[in-house]
Amino acid sequence: MSSRIANAQYLTARESPLAKTAATSTMQLEEKIASGDESNPCISKSTRLPRKRFYRARAHSNPLSDSHFPVPISPHHVEYSVHYPHFFPSSDSPPDSKKIEFADVGCGFGGLLISLATLFPETLMIGMELRDKVTEYVKERILALRVANPGQYQNVSVVRTNSMKYIPNYFEKSQLSKMFFLFPDPHFKEKNHRRRVISPFLLDEYAYAIRAGGIIYTITDVEELGDWMKSCLENHPLFAALTEEELEADPVVKLLSSATEEGQKVSRNGGQTFKAVFRRIVPSV
Repeated sequence: MSSRIANAQYLTARESPLAKTAATSTMQLEEKIASGDESNPCISKSTRLPRKRFYRARAHSNPLSDSHFPVPISPHHVEYSVHYPHFFPSSDSPPDSKKIEFADVGCGFGGLLISLATLFPETLMIGMELRDKVTEYVKERILALRVANPGQYQNVSVVRTNSMKYIPNYFEKSQLSKMFFLFPDPHFKEKNHRRRVISPFLLDEYAYAIRAGGIIYTITDVEELGDWMKSCLENHPLFAALTEEELEADPVVKLLSSATEEGQKVSRNGGQTFKAVFRRIVPSV
């Protein structure tokens, strides 16, 4: 883990010119939306939100391939002012008192993030997505919602990254209270199981980032993958399944199958879903 973080090839958001580019494009998009500029065909004239059909990408991507995007060398170097300017108006504002608590891994088009943003308005959350077009859509969707709803959606953001490689670069030990893995790629072939985002090895990294009492939420419409994720979590010493009573009382559980595009599609088709929701525990000595 430490060798990844120390690797000199990783770029920090402050060191990368992309940070300034992101801030500039953010302001430009906000100005266009606020002024009602209709010259951009990617923006809906009625809702002022980005049109999803212009941001479609392949459903599957190889998480083991090398991708070229800036990665912070440590959680301390995550540029909070770019992601959450309302809470951190200056890059000199250190995120000592407020840090990201929710991570939606493979966030897709951001449906869950948008729902969580108003349910937990004071909690910082971030979507982690590998596909560049999809990441761009979520970013513009969030910016459009901020313009249309002043004061709201300031707590949510998205980053293009590979969570299977760079979780330790974004989150400190015990930083997160919730992690989400909604409808991940099944990688059906046995030789590709190593690409699954839930695995015994990766659960070690997730356990590092999640605080005691924090929760991992998983859902899929593929029964074999559901069994796989549940088995991995059951066999890990740092996770324990929530009881039926706890699942019923948790408002987030209801969003797993209704807030995302994939979940809505499964519901329309009358499909079945398989959930595995586990709490990070401290093993008894």
